[in-house]
Amino acid sequence: MDNKQQSNSVMKENNAVKKKMNWSGSLIVASLTGAFGSSFLYGYNLSVVNAPAGYIKKFYNETWERRYGFSVDEGTLTLLWSITVSIFAIGGLVGAIIVTPIVKFFGRKCTLVLNNVFAVTAALLMSLSSLAGSFEMLILGRIIMGIDAGISLSALPMYLSEISPKEIRGSLGQVTAIFICIGVFTGQVLGLPEIFGQESRWPFLFGAIIVPSLIQAVILPFLPESPRYLLLEKHNRSQAEKAFQRFLGKDDVSQEIEEVLAESRVQRNTKLVSIVQLLRTRAVRWQIVTVVVTMGCYQLCGLNAIWYYTNNIFSESGIKHETIPYVTLSTGAVETLAAVFSGLVIERLGRRPLLIGGFGLMVVFFAVLTVSLTLQNSVHWLPYLSIFCILAIIASFCIGPGGIPFVLTGEFFQQSQRPAAFMIAGTVNWLSNFAVGLLFPFIQAGLQTYCFLVFAAICFAGATYLFFVLPETKNKTFHEISQAFAKRNKVTLEMQEMNHYPAERKSSAEQESNFTSSADNGESKKGIV
Repeated sequence: MDNKQQSNSVMKENNAVKKKMNWSGSLIVASLTGAFGSSFLYGYNLSVVNAPAGYIKKFYNETWERRYGFSVDEGTLTLLWSITVSIFAIGGLVGAIIVTPIVKFFGRKCTLVLNNVFAVTAALLMSLSSLAGSFEMLILGRIIMGIDAGISLSALPMYLSEISPKEIRGSLGQVTAIFICIGVFTGQVLGLPEIFGQESRWPFLFGAIIVPSLIQAVILPFLPESPRYLLLEKHNRSQAEKAFQRFLGKDDVSQEIEEVLAESRVQRNTKLVSIVQLLRTRAVRWQIVTVVVTMGCYQLCGLNAIWYYTNNIFSESGIKHETIPYVTLSTGAVETLAAVFSGLVIERLGRRPLLIGGFGLMVVFFAVLTVSLTLQNSVHWLPYLSIFCILAIIASFCIGPGGIPFVLTGEFFQQSQRPAAFMIAGTVNWLSNFAVGLLFPFIQAGLQTYCFLVFAAICFAGATYLFFVLPETKNKTFHEISQAFAKRNKVTLEMQEMNHYPAERKSSAEQESNFTSSADNGESKKGIV
């Protein structure tokens, strides 16, 4: 027995060493550099408009008065500011739509590098808008920055998932979410009065966007392209092997090459499904509805309203103006910690408890926040309760609703359906983001302290729907998840198997022959689906 225990101990140690060796230098640099110039900037641009909001509105008013000889009315100023904030989401929608052909033509890594053109252009427009006396430059810069975000939030996870070993794919994927949180926190820090949170310095907040972009543009070209892209789409086996060797930190990558080839043979048996085909497929009808609901609630639950208008919320809570920038730092710190916590427990607790529980807690804290804001003038300590509720809402969001909707979209659909599913999810995501940014100031003006009850109702509706419809997907295959939805979709498992569109299939033997020939020769062949 002692020998057996020793043997098991040695095996565990070897497995631990293997996992450590998976984190090669190239893999670490690629993930950090890719996230710093991509998801970091997305988070940064979510929060960067908070601190200089008053100065930017003053700039708008002065520009308007200089042009037309009179001050802009309050309604027009609110509309201009709402457009400035929410137009970022319209750019994101454009980026999400155009990313698919870009990553196919240029590759994952090159798309991230070229995407920095949008970021640098946006940074120059926004940082020079005050000097040029043009608020249109700031608005144009926001929409271009949104395009950058829409592209990077699709290209970066794709690149990271394709360069990482399967043993650490989840951990590496969490880098994207963590860097979004770090970006939000950085925007809050740089917005402090001691740094760039002054009337004469606010343009530097937008100029700082150039720094991560240039770092990524300088470092990333020296790292390999995605080996899966090189092998499956460029059919360049030798370059794919070199990329695998650098990212995995070992010479023998024959097993990884064969795994990708075997996976590709299965996936190429079915042509990619279009959005129209997916919407017409009864076997995934409730999966689509669930994705739309979760993505809609992800944006409409009110968290972006808190990010975009944090300063106003704290001001309404009775916090002194000079103290607000420092209190705001706590929101970014809480979000980062909650995101890390979620990544650690999601495989233990599952998707369903975190998602429903997160929305449920948000309902409770939104209700308490409403009461607190309504009665704060009569009780001196209620402003502090309001701050606690805001932090609790952010934490509740990040432990579940903040990342799980994207996980579910990938788990609900088979490979041929996934691109169309993500297109639907992305469209709902960015349009909902735009709606919140545009409408929240008017909702706040109309409902005053009761405005957050709207978001509480949305969270309650989402939690209720998910409680009755969403099955647990942890550790389940696509077949098992489809089986869970089969009764609700009113289809049999045999009907689900027919959704592979057999009329569009090619001969598997012919595809394998074509692929092997092109991969061995490093040639690019067209017509392989």
